[in-house]
Amino acid sequence: MARKVVVAGVGMIPFTKPGASETYDLMGAAAARVALLDARVDYRHIQQAYTAFVYGDSCAGQRALYHIGMTGIPIINVNNNCATGSTGLFLARQAIEAGAIDVALVVGFEQMNPGALGSYFNDRPLPADLFLGRCDALMGEQEIPPALRIFGGAGLDHMQRFGTPMETFAKIRAKASRHAANNPLAVFRKVVTPEDVMADLPVWPGVMTRLMACPPTCGAAAAVLCSEEYARKHDLDARVWIAAQAMTTDFSETFETDMRFVAGFGMAKAASQQVYEASGIGAEDVDVIELHDCFAHNELITYEGLGLCPEGGAARFVDDGDNTYGGRFVVNPSGGLLSKGHPLGATGLAQCTELVQQLRGTADKRQVADARVALQHNVGIGGACVVTMYRN
Repeated sequence: MARKVVVAGVGMIPFTKPGASETYDLMGAAAARVALLDARVDYRHIQQAYTAFVYGDSCAGQRALYHIGMTGIPIINVNNNCATGSTGLFLARQAIEAGAIDVALVVGFEQMNPGALGSYFNDRPLPADLFLGRCDALMGEQEIPPALRIFGGAGLDHMQRFGTPMETFAKIRAKASRHAANNPLAVFRKVVTPEDVMADLPVWPGVMTRLMACPPTCGAAAAVLCSEEYARKHDLDARVWIAAQAMTTDFSETFETDMRFVAGFGMAKAASQQVYEASGIGAEDVDVIELHDCFAHNELITYEGLGLCPEGGAARFVDDGDNTYGGRFVVNPSGGLLSKGHPLGATGLAQCTELVQQLRGTADKRQVADARVALQHNVGIGGACVVTMYRN
């Protein structure tokens, strides 16, 4: 990277169930204020802002940030499905690294409705149709919501290919609940056991119960990025910086191989390999990870996509406790999307917030001992995947 890019400030607000939140603009402004305060940067000094959301009208970002100030800066609205927040980080990091600007604000927010995700533009071709068509070709038509078909299908493929039991997904969900119990900003903080998860309502018999899927939530999170030179000049916290970052979209293999690739396995593998090569840090050197567990099934296949364990080795990885405190890695100390919540545009920034706090040593009861290297994975079907390596 040409210039070292520092994460000078982060912040998020408590995530909530739909109907219990403020409107998107107030949530976005609140999270931005927290990040600006954490960075000790006045909004008047922000040179560009990137606002990340999926379900909102054009210029919703301006509506949110105008609550803070109207300084005439470029405000870029970003939408890349569930990878939207991290895409905003990617763009801000590029602008600072290239020397176009010195300091930027990235804020993600989402005001969601209850129920399965859907489209508001049904009078034109839907981007997801390509992926759902591949689902039909591989598994036959299913009367199941689209996201569940894609990610549940990826889990089913892993079960059939490697003999992974459904109980493994239940263990992942139970682990998420234990982590979230220590996160005051998480929506779901009740600890559940693998037995509780298995006994919950089946949404795909033999494949998934309701607790294995993250429900829609509302919330916002933000980050202030700047060059190392800017941080030093203004006496900002420069401890945490982006060691490497990569963004990938789908390869032809997405529609030529198995359901894991439809769900983003190939994008995650390619992006993480780029990050490991660029940073000179291997997966084995990572201390703490926030990855995209929209379903317990996606967390499992992502272990392998990121190289945390061999292909086919995820069930043993879970059984050995290598995804939690005391194991090789601590995965989703925040509780992840499964327990913290998944307001689409905010998710990537919430992951960033958790990892920066971990590397600063300020994560309270969630703190991973001696954390120095952190990895973030954020994926959206359609598709995009952003993998980011942070260092202290």
